[in-house]
Order: sequence, then C-alpha cells, then structure tokens
Amino acid sequence: MRIPSILLVAAATLSPPAVLAAGVTPSDRAARVSIVRDSFGIAHIHGKNDADAVFGMTYAQAEDDFPRIEQNYLVAMGRLAEADGEKAVWQDLRQRLFLDPDDLRAQYRASPAWLKTLMDAWAAGLNHYLATHSEVRPRVLTHFEPWMALAFSEGSIGGDIESGVDLDQLRAFYGQTAAPSPAVLATRAGEMTEPQGSNGFALGPSRTANGYPLLWINPHTSFFFRAEQQVTSDEGLDVYGAATWGQFFVYQGFNDRLGWMHTTSRVDNIDEFAETVERRNGRLAYRYGNRWRPVRERVVRLQVRAADGRLTERVFTTLATHHGPVIRSENGRWIAVAMLNNPRAALEQSFLRTKATSLRAYQAVSERKANSTNNTLLAAADGTIAFLPPQFVPVRSARFDYTRPVDGSDPATDWKGLHRLDQLPQAIAPTTGYVMNTNNWPWSAAGSAGPRAADYPRYMDQLGENPRGIHATMLLSGSTKFTAQSLTRAAFDSFLPFFDEQIPLLLRGYNALPPRDPQRTRLAAPVAMLTSWDRRWGLTSRPTALAVHWGEALWASEGAKAKAANVPLFTWLRERTSDADRVTALAKAVEQMQSRWGSWQVEWGRINRFQRVSGAIHASFDDAAASVPIAFTSGNFGSLASFAVERQAGQRCFYGTSGNSFVAVVEFGPHPRAWAVSAGGESGDPSSPHFNDQARRYADGDLRPIPLTEEALRPFLASAYHPGDPRPLPGPSRPITGASRCGAL
Repeated sequence: MRIPSILLVAAATLSPPAVLAAGVTPSDRAARVSIVRDSFGIAHIHGKNDADAVFGMTYAQAEDDFPRIEQNYLVAMGRLAEADGEKAVWQDLRQRLFLDPDDLRAQYRASPAWLKTLMDAWAAGLNHYLATHSEVRPRVLTHFEPWMALAFSEGSIGGDIESGVDLDQLRAFYGQTAAPSPAVLATRAGEMTEPQGSNGFALGPSRTANGYPLLWINPHTSFFFRAEQQVTSDEGLDVYGAATWGQFFVYQGFNDRLGWMHTTSRVDNIDEFAETVERRNGRLAYRYGNRWRPVRERVVRLQVRAADGRLTERVFTTLATHHGPVIRSENGRWIAVAMLNNPRAALEQSFLRTKATSLRAYQAVSERKANSTNNTLLAAADGTIAFLPPQFVPVRSARFDYTRPVDGSDPATDWKGLHRLDQLPQAIAPTTGYVMNTNNWPWSAAGSAGPRAADYPRYMDQLGENPRGIHATMLLSGSTKFTAQSLTRAAFDSFLPFFDEQIPLLLRGYNALPPRDPQRTRLAAPVAMLTSWDRRWGLTSRPTALAVHWGEALWASEGAKAKAANVPLFTWLRERTSDADRVTALAKAVEQMQSRWGSWQVEWGRINRFQRVSGAIHASFDDAAASVPIAFTSGNFGSLASFAVERQAGQRCFYGTSGNSFVAVVEFGPHPRAWAVSAGGESGDPSSPHFNDQARRYADGDLRPIPLTEEALRPFLASAYHPGDPRPLPGPSRPITGASRCGAL
C-alpha cells in the first residue's frame, strides 16, 4: 500500500529541493513533501519522515477547507466568540472549564520529543498554507502554535464536553439567569436527534468468500466533517482514511496490515456529583466526608467580537471540586462533572494507533486509556477481528446509581481508578466470525460469542439495544460468506426494524378504537398502507414517508416520558408506550403531511434530499435549487445507511445534515484493497469539481475504488506538487447527475 518515494522524484520536477539548514524551515519541509491529487481530488501525501508527512497532511487539508479547520480550533480552544460574538460566549466558557491554554502550553513543553516534532510540523503546515495563500482571510487564527494541537487531540473530549454540559444550565449558573423550565427540557427530550455515532463491522476469514478479512467503516457524523487522505512517509507512516479537519492523524481508516473503525459507545464515562457548598471563613468550601475542602477558583478571560468588530473582554470565575468543574445547581446543591481530560495522552494514542499493525500493538497503544467514547471495530491482515470498548472506564461502587448525580460529599461515590483493559466487555476472534457495533450495547457485538451483560457492571452500557443493532445482527448472523461488494450491499439494506416492531402494535391500537370513534375512518387508509408495507425504504415508497413522519411524532410524544423515567427511549417505545399513543402519533403525522404536502401519500424521494449549495459551515437550503433524492432514512428507525435531516423555515423538503459521511470497505488480502464514498465531495470550494462530484455515488451507495499503490496513482503523478507550489488547476465545477428540485424524483 505504501507509496514509494518516486512521488518525491515526480514532485521535484516542479520545484527543486532546498538544502537543509541547521533548523528545519517550512521551505525545507515543503521540499521533502509531495502531494498527488487523484480523480476525486483526494490528497495522497508522502514525506521523508513522519513530521514531513504531517506537515503535508495539514497543508493539504487547509487547501481543501481551511474554514473548517479554523472553526474546529476556535471551538476546541474556547475562542469561537472572537469570531461569532456574544452568542458563542457560553460555548467558549464550557470548553474553558476543561481546557486551559497555559496548561496546554506546559503539556507541550513536557511532551516527548517525537510528539513535539509532530506538533511543530502540524503548526508549520498550517502556517505555510497561510503564508503562501495571501488571499485567505482567517476570521481569527492568523497563526498556529504547536501546543494548539493538544486542544483537539482525540475527538472524544469535545464530544464528552458537549454531551455532559448543558449550555442553558451553565448560563443559569455562571450568568445568574433563569434555568430552563421543565417544559423546555421536556420539549428538548422530545426532539428527534440522529445518534452521533456510527456503524462498524469486521468479518474474519471464516465469513468472507476469499478468506480475506473485511472492515466496514461507516461513521454517522455531520456532513463534511472529515478530510479523506492517504499519508505515508519513509519513516513508516502508511495510513488511509478520514481525518477530522485540522487533526494530524487518521481517525477512522487503515494501514497495510490493520484497519479500525470507531463507533460511539454508551459506556458510562461521565458522572455528576452533587456538592454541598458553604461559605466558611470567607471562602467557598464543599463538604467531603467529615471535612470541608476549598472550592477551586480559576479566572477565565474570553475575548468577544462586538457588532462593530472590536474585541471586548468577558471575565468569569469558574469553580471546581476534586470531582471536576461545577456546571449547574440542582435542588440547592452544586453539580460537578467528572470526565476524561488528558490531552497529551489522547494525542499520543490517536497518532500511534495509526502505525499499529496488529491487535497486540493496537492494545499496547491503548494502555494510555485516553479514549473515553469510542468503541473500536478492528480487522487485521493476519485474520484477527475484534470489538474493543473505550479504555477510559472508571471503577465505581455498585451501591450507587451513576445515571443520576451522586452525593459528592460521600467518599464512597468517588471513582476508584480505571478498569484494566481485560476487565472491559470485548470480543476478540469470536467463533461467529464477525464483530459489529451500531452505538448499541456491547452484548450483541459478536452474536452468541460476544460478552455477556451478567459478567460486567451495569455502567458498561446505558442505552441498550437499538434498531440498527437488530438489523446488523440479522444480516451478519449465520453462515453467509461476504465479499467487499456484498458487504456494501448489506450495509445499504433497506429494512427498517423499528417499524416492523411498532406497526403491529399500532394495528392493535387501531383495532381497539371504539366503533364510532372518528379516528377509525380517518386513519383506516393510513393504517392499511403501513400494515401492508414491506418495511423497506425506497425513493418511490409512500409508506416510507408516512412511517418516518409517524416515527418522528412518536419520538416527540414519548421522548420526554422516557427521559423523566430514566428509561432508554427504544426500551420505552417497545415496552411502555401505549397503543393509544401510537394511534394519536399517526393522526398527527397524517395531519402534518396534509399541511405540508397537501396529501399524506407522498413518495419518500420527493421529500428526503441531499443538497450542497455553498461551502458554509452552517448550511442553508433552497427548495428552488437542485438536490438529489435520498432513499435511506434516519438511523433511529434501523436504517444502517443513515440520513439525518434538518427542516429549515420556508422549505418544504427535508435536507440531510448528518449521517453517512465518509463510508468505506477494506479488504485485507496480500495487499489491501478499498472502496469509499464521501458526502458531496472533498473540497469545500463550490467552484471546485470536487465540491459535489460524489453526491450521486453517495445517494446510490456506489463506492469508488481507492488508488493506494504507485501503479494506481501513476496517471496522476504528472500533477504532483510541493506544499506552497501552485496547485494544478482541478477544472470547473460540474452539475450533479440526476439532480432535481424539491418535490421531484
């Protein structure tokens, strides 16, 4: 798979290498790096050493979408208000509760030499891009410093902060404003959100047609969230996959011996502690056992962009206990939150795992225990497959319910260190020949050969099974031997298990209606349509459109109830939702469709659309502009291919904003072979041919072969270039095949 240094020879014809001075300058590094763009604009980067490759990797990302890199670091460093003003203040404060720039600088200085070298190269690559592209106008970050890489080191820390700290409650505590009302919280609980997770499958030799292991990579993230890249060096770096904009490691991908796919886990790794606080001897103190400890105070200064463009300063005094930052108050007590916060170890682990070539090597890197949210589905060329949970799992007392705040004054509630890796629910080389995860519980990860819930503490899972997990188990169980192509077809299978479960219960509720109930007449035809439906999505399927509207209405009516009862939503919908509520939700769905479309009988593809009309980070949609109909649905209904939509005011159609993003299948034979597709395209520039050149393939689930070898890349070598050289013009943008306007197929 590794691209040999012939690429550097090809690139040298464009710009002669510079003689290295005692200190490595950006020009020195640029001369030792080549970038080749394939027919879809994907960057294949090669450097003399790993640091050179990192330099080229970040430079190439900046070429494709510098605004997203800057956005990610403004968010990660708690500096978004410097661009977006007052509306971002509380988001910034939330970040700064956990990340202190002075501490990150100290961690950079204390880092091992190899990591400092990579951080230096990362910053140099971004700064070299800015220095050679004077037309680019950053909103805030005109210069990157190496320590900044530690602010966005793994991916989990940002997700943990967002999921663990509610902004309105943070504002109420530190801004002395009213806390959100129970009604507001109930409304939020009823909003259907797409799981920010993923699907991952790995098949061992016993379950593939040619005996080569297969890995299915299917993150469900915001669209245009990651860059697709190949990064190699003469020092041994050799990786392909998706890198989150601005990070210098491939987050989900493979090298020539090993592939890894991360899915979001539901293991409990964030806990809240209710603190008893008093002012004692003029200082804030919290009770811990029989003693009082001082509350830790730290001043946070935020720069905020005013309407006239000037920067103003907002100063906050943040509070913390030994459990973590205080984030809100509840019933007269302060709530402190505990979570992983180890940026240096996370960055080390994130990079080093891309160089692991076996399960054993991957596990050795994982001993840093700096991954708190990611399950890993792993496949190796030696035939090994594995499901591995997050490594950061605190040990807790079984006496307490950690799904709610526990008493922080009781030392028995404290974490008792971290679990050893061999104490976590995992499946290695299972006899079923497969491992999978769909953000569901780990107990179905390998079918009958997987871990058993009875053998582990209850905090190893908080969500339970989900419809995608049921679907994946149905497809992977048995003795079917897959090829890369048949695994792809399975991953786009159109069955929707959620509705297969719920429709019979709806029919039971409908049949129980009193004979003269007006709902009997009003809903007779919709119920008949759903009960006769094969439970499969399709562009021309009218039942799919009706079912999706009904499912969303169910979520809206039942989400708050499930949250109030502290019961996982899918469990609640299956076991506690009444038949009458199912019927009422269907009536609401019919009413909504009549209002929006003039009929409850509308083909799904007329409603559900993919559209990319600008490079803006926060997309706007337009019914009058071209879009592509999408057949697959939200993953909440069991669609493995996931498409989560946004309904914008004034627009009739639903437009996708997350779900399937970078999708790939990898076959580990003598040399890896892989196929992939990304939402829209690699470039964030609407004038680029690679802005929307994958949209049709994305809609059809038509993965393109990935050129991984010198031979496959040979047609593109003539356009190889060094960072900073004029990039070969990619050509004009092209219209999407098969696009139409909202309401058309």
